[in-house]
Amino acid sequence: MTENDWDPRAETVLANQIDACDALRRRCPVAHSDYLGWSVLRHEDVMRVLLDHQTFSSAVSRHPSVPNGMDPPEHTPYRKIIEPYFAADRMQAFEPACRAIASRLAERLPMDGEIEFMSGFAQDFALEIQCAFMGWPNTLHEPLREWTRKNHDATLSGDRERTAAVAFEFDHHIRKLLDERRHARDAAGGGMPPDVTTRLMRERIGDRYLSDEEIVSIVRNWTVGELATIASSVGIVARYLGERAPLQQRLRAQPSLLPNAIDEILRIDAPLISNKRRTTRPVEIGGREIGTGELVTAIWASANRDESVFGDPDEFRPDRSGEQNLLYGAGIHICPGAPLARLELRIVMEELLAHTAAFEPSVGKAATRAVYPAGGFSFLPMIIRRRTV
Repeated sequence: MTENDWDPRAETVLANQIDACDALRRRCPVAHSDYLGWSVLRHEDVMRVLLDHQTFSSAVSRHPSVPNGMDPPEHTPYRKIIEPYFAADRMQAFEPACRAIASRLAERLPMDGEIEFMSGFAQDFALEIQCAFMGWPNTLHEPLREWTRKNHDATLSGDRERTAAVAFEFDHHIRKLLDERRHARDAAGGGMPPDVTTRLMRERIGDRYLSDEEIVSIVRNWTVGELATIASSVGIVARYLGERAPLQQRLRAQPSLLPNAIDEILRIDAPLISNKRRTTRPVEIGGREIGTGELVTAIWASANRDESVFGDPDEFRPDRSGEQNLLYGAGIHICPGAPLARLELRIVMEELLAHTAAFEPSVGKAATRAVYPAGGFSFLPMIIRRRTV
């Protein structure tokens, strides 16, 4: 049995995962734990894991994961199906709906007072924007909010049966939407709504349509990423700007600077902590010998702060090259939804800045860091100072 180098669930780690990963990267850049297997923390080693899919397989889960949990050649045709959903023309078409949601939520912020920013703004935006993109009814907002909480708790517990039960609950919601569309299609004079969910039902792999199981898996992957990561990202960026009034005012005056600024802020403070792989053969990495079939966890939150690549990891340099920023991954599994995420984050911050004169962290209440696998904050009290006409 391999000796553990750290405990990812220790209170000292969960209190601030970013600081903990910084310290671990300098001390033990490939570290073992019973919970995460082999954690890889340096940028160079994480890139190796991401690019060598023959050694580091994405087929980690016991349950189908399309296409995140697939390796080539199986992965390739599914990826080709998914990428057009995030093409530039589709992002342009979705932008007005995205802006309407962000503007409405910003408009309802308190005129001049405190708000718990995660539940009072960031999570609402993530829920509404996901349902809007997918073409889902507003009645799914609260079930999805509750499911996100259950999914996070189940993942943290490490209980496979609990995790499977939560996944089944999500699957039920999506299968119900698929059944409703088939009923509408078959009804006299009816038809399915022209949205993303319907389009997925018409996609083909070779000479067959995608199965319900495949559609549910694709949608689950999109939804987990959207609800958790977008909400986390909005909170991280708002907190960062709230602590830096001059930068906040500069971006309010020059919103064209937001895209690079957002990517750099999320490099500094990761919304997503890690991603998992499994070895297909013995391998040496970072001076550690890893056997076949072992779990390897690529820690984005550490790799994006590696001093050998970025210098001072806390230095804010939005003009730096984005190629080394692993915010959206790298290699064949680079996030296909990155254009959508960047669109949503740009617009929500444009609207937040446009509807406020300033915002800042609450003085009397401390923020609470989110715990693995989430990054960012679970509790974020902010003072909002609305713009007056």
